Amino acid sequence: MSGDIPAGETARITFIGGPTVLIEIGGFRLVTDPTFDPPGLYTTAPVRFEKTRGPAIPVEDIGEIDAVLLSHDQHLDNLDHAGRALLPRARAVYTTKVGATRLGGNAIGLAPFETATLEVPGKGRLLITAAPARHGPVGIEPITGEVVGLLVGRDAPGDALYVTGDTVWYEGVAEVARRFAPKVVLAFAGSAEPRGTFHLTMDSNDVIEVAHAFPQARIVGIHNDGWIHFKESAADLEKSLAALGLADRLVPLPPGTPVPFAV
Repeated sequence: MSGDIPAGETARITFIGGPTVLIEIGGFRLVTDPTFDPPGLYTTAPVRFEKTRGPAIPVEDIGEIDAVLLSHDQHLDNLDHAGRALLPRARAVYTTKVGATRLGGNAIGLAPFETATLEVPGKGRLLITAAPARHGPVGIEPITGEVVGLLVGRDAPGDALYVTGDTVWYEGVAEVARRFAPKVVLAFAGSAEPRGTFHLTMDSNDVIEVAHAFPQARIVGIHNDGWIHFKESAADLEKSLAALGLADRLVPLPPGTPVPFAV
């Protein structure tokens, strides 16, 4: 996959599956939480994950990658075996502090609201900023581990895109909205419930909060397909936002098809 995007004008986002999209912006090519394994049963004790759909684009067809935006490394539905093998192909992998320690190599750990500069000769620079994230209700951290969201900036931190990572709506996400004004928010929706008790990612109500907190942003719901532990689908999210008059804010991403965004 390739194609030049005019700097400062338009980005393209291609949905690959689950939490994985390809972002093309100003000549840069970024991949979020890479998951490219085929459908099947995957186990990370004590949780069994069942994947029902493979990637819309095979990993071998992804092409050059400037950076991976990795919300966390400890769950197979965010970083699977093929995704882990992909990491060394990127110039940098931006993730949590503890995740960078585990991954080593080209991994760069960022604390919430810390910004790093991605510079590539002939392409210029992007600003990558970590955002707070909480992978479930208060007190969940010892179970789910550390997670970050990641913002992409062109002229200033967070002015282009915000990838929420695996989080629910809480004060940390509200603080992101107070500090930044991205033009696109990629919300990890789906209301994931791998243990069948409480949701660990945004449900439709959370995404509605996001839509109101970022009133100028287009909203994209991802990480709501391909695994049986997602309790809400893309169609559920669309219905919920439509019921509150927010349908025009939500942008669907057909699998494997680049969708343009003004950033």
